Amino acid sequence: MRFLMPAAAIAALLTVGASPATATPKHRHARVASHVSLHVSRHSVLGGGKVVLRGRVRPRGAHRVKLVFRGPDGGVVGSATRPNGTFALRWSPDRIGAYSVRAYGLHDRQVKGSASAARRLTSYREAAASYYGPGLYGGGLACGGTLQPGTLGVASKTLPCGAKVKFLYRGETITVPVVDRGPYVAGRDFDLTSAARERLGFPGVGVLLSSR
Repeated sequence: MRFLMPAAAIAALLTVGASPATATPKHRHARVASHVSLHVSRHSVLGGGKVVLRGRVRPRGAHRVKLVFRGPDGGVVGSATRPNGTFALRWSPDRIGAYSVRAYGLHDRQVKGSASAARRLTSYREAAASYYGPGLYGGGLACGGTLQPGTLGVASKTLPCGAKVKFLYRGETITVPVVDRGPYVAGRDFDLTSAARERLGFPGVGVLLSSR
């Protein structure tokens, strides 16, 4: 006759000297904080021109980077750093206007994600301009109000009232709203008010750079 061992005793024997059912978890390295910087080669570019964007991710190493452009020709461009953590790429805006760009260091096994400060740049086009003011002060503006010696604005035949336009002339910039309609001289794009012309250092009639 066979000897029958109680079930509880069998279970106790099976567990003696047995290894744990679950394996000891492997040690995982915690991601460290990272920092990404971004610089642009210039903040003003004539339409079709290129700018160079350079940056660095710390700590150094090979990391993935994403650059996000916001503006008339926005989008996302992916890149990767060199072993020393630096990256560089060329970018050309297809449309005229104001842009901001920010670099994002993507998180990976070693580092946490991070974002750079936003960098701004403007893509311009050449525009023929003139100015008006003296002799017309006190007159009504097409967009409302009256023209005064200190009125900062610009006249445009096509842009909506209140639209902001940034002008660049010989290193000087000014951003003013559309306040009136004009000019009505063939071949001219804008009429600056006298105050805007003086602030920009524009001679009166000629070619300047415009963001619209």
